[in-house]
Amino acid sequence: MAMTKRARFESSCPGVFFLDEHNLDGLKVYLQDQEWLTGEESLLSASKPGEGNMNYTLRVETSTRRMILKQARPWVEKYDDIAAPSERAIVEGRFYQLIEHIPALQARMPRLLGFDPGSRLLMLEDVGIGSDYTGLYTGEALTSEELETLVNFLSTLHASSLGFNQDGRFNNQVMRQLNHEHIFRVPLDPANGLDLDSITPGLSESAVELSKDNDYVNAVSELGKLYLQTGNSLLHGDFFPGSWLHSANGPLIIDPEFCFFGPPEFDFGVLIGHLHLSNQPAELIDRTLQAYSASCSNLRKSTKLLQQFAGVEIMRRLIGVAQLPISADLGRKQALLTQSRRLVCS
Repeated sequence: MAMTKRARFESSCPGVFFLDEHNLDGLKVYLQDQEWLTGEESLLSASKPGEGNMNYTLRVETSTRRMILKQARPWVEKYDDIAAPSERAIVEGRFYQLIEHIPALQARMPRLLGFDPGSRLLMLEDVGIGSDYTGLYTGEALTSEELETLVNFLSTLHASSLGFNQDGRFNNQVMRQLNHEHIFRVPLDPANGLDLDSITPGLSESAVELSKDNDYVNAVSELGKLYLQTGNSLLHGDFFPGSWLHSANGPLIIDPEFCFFGPPEFDFGVLIGHLHLSNQPAELIDRTLQAYSASCSNLRKSTKLLQQFAGVEIMRRLIGVAQLPISADLGRKQALLTQSRRLVCS
C-alpha cells in the first residue's frame, strides 16, 4: 500500500511541521509558535487557492486578515513521484527579502510576511482571488499594457540584481539540475516513457522525429550547459503565464522558486516562447524583442540566444512533462515544433 504524503514527509523530514488544510488545530499551534498570529487574532479557515505545481499552498483566513502559506516538500506537488529539493523555499524566501529593497519589483509581488527556513515554509501577502494568465492558451489576449508591465519587471529584476550573488545564496543548483532535466533532456529522450498520443494523437511521432534531428538535439544540449552556468543577473526562472496573476493594477508575479543567477536571455526567452504558444500577435513578440534590446545597458545581450531559449521552451511545453492547457490540434503543435527548430538552429 502506498504511503500517504504525510507519512512520506514525516519519514523524510522527522519533526518538521506538515502543512495540511485538514489540520486546523495543528496549524493554529504552528502559527502561534511562529508568532505569526497576533494576540487577539483567531484562525478561521484554510483552503487551497488552486492546484499548485511545485508546492503545497493554502489560503489562511483569520479574524482580521488573509494570507498565503506555501510549503516546499521534497517532491513536486503536482507530480509527487518526481523528487525536488525542499531547499527551494529558502532561495525563494531570499528572493522576496531581496526585492523588499526594490520598490518597482515589490509593487508587482506579494510581500513576505513570515519565513520559516526549517519547515521550508513562507507566509506571503494574499494578493487576492485573481486567476493566473493560463487563459491565454485558450483564446485570451494579452494587452500591450500588460506586456509592458511584464517586460519592465524582468528588465528591472535583471538590472537591479547585478553583483548580489557574490556569496552564492542564489545558486539554487539542485533546482536548476531538476529544471535542466525537464527542459533540455527529458523531452528529447525517446525512452522518456511519456504517452504524448494520449494528449494529442500523432504527437509521439513528431517528438521522435525531432529527437532524431542531431543538429537540433546538439544545439539544445549546448543551451542546457549554458543554463547550468552562473551568470550576472538574478532571474525569475519560470516566467510564464502560470506565474502571473490578474489584478486591477495589471499582472502580479509569483513563484520565484526557480530563481538563479544566469543569462537574462533565459527569462525573456521563456516569455517569448509562451507568447508563441498562446498565439499572441506578432506585434507583441516584436515589441518584447525591442524592449529587451533597449533594456539595461550594463547587460550583455544576444537576441539569437533569447530566440534559442524561446524555441526550447516551446518544445519542452509540447513534448515534455510540464504540459499546458493549450487549445491546439496536431497540425498547430507540429507547426510550433517546426518553429522551435527554426528558432534553436537559426
